[in-house]
Amino acid sequence: MAFVDDEAIAELNLHYRGKVGPTDVLSFALEEGEEFIVPDNAPLMLGDIIISVERAKAQSEEYGHSLEREIAYLLVHGLLHLAGFDHDDDNEGEMSALNDEIVRELGYLR
Repeated sequence: MAFVDDEAIAELNLHYRGKVGPTDVLSFALEEGEEFIVPDNAPLMLGDIIISVERAKAQSEEYGHSLEREIAYLLVHGLLHLAGFDHDDDNEGEMSALNDEIVRELGYLR
């Protein structure tokens, strides 16, 4: 996981997604769509999560909650992407509800 500024995440967003401008979180899966074997006692490495602290700060102010809660939300959001959830009609509501539930269970309330 890495914390970056808007400029850095905007560069990644353009390079990897073809989208101009900063975003709040990016996830990069290591083995997207493939099965892979994890040796016994080895940690499961799903991929990388990049969070823009500038975006997180602005969004926390916009939504009226703490920066810590926003970063927790973005981290969980990134993890859900690495676990295979995506923004499509089939699971957007499920992803959003699960994201909120996990953040709440972690103790980050609005």
